[in-house]
Amino acid sequence: MNAGQSFRNPAIVDLFTVLARWLLGAAFLYLGLNKALHPVEFLKLTRQYDIAQDALLLNLIAATLPWFEAFCGLLLLAGVAVRGTALTLATILVPFTFLVLHRALLLHAAQHIPFCAVSFDCGCGAGEEFICRKLMENFVLFALSVWLLAGRGHQCSLRYHLIPPPPPQALSR
Repeated sequence: MNAGQSFRNPAIVDLFTVLARWLLGAAFLYLGLNKALHPVEFLKLTRQYDIAQDALLLNLIAATLPWFEAFCGLLLLAGVAVRGTALTLATILVPFTFLVLHRALLLHAAQHIPFCAVSFDCGCGAGEEFICRKLMENFVLFALSVWLLAGRGHQCSLRYHLIPPPPPQALSR
């Protein structure tokens, strides 16, 4: 069996999807909790992006976003609302990545160093990182989110133990 045939095997695709769901869920749970447990530091980092000038709005973002990310991570780990959660995470990853890229380009221009040598704490919860590594990490998280949108990988999913799917004959009526 070659690599193309093994990738078409539904069991292997389902296994990969479950692993992708667990990896994405664990990443967002860890990063969300890391930010939530250090709210002052996260607020300071959020201020650096100048996305909101109103102090109340900035505090609201800094107080709720980490818990939202951790909740999304828990949903993925449990296998509840997987496609909706994956869509939400993919949707928030895009603007976050562009904000991080924009800040990195500003630092690159100001410090006159190679782009991949730019290093800063982007506020993602992992501390100071080199920008090329961070952009690759965000791309992988985005790719995993998009993969989960396909709707496969129901194994080890709490959702189907809470509400079983309808039988096939009920769908044809």
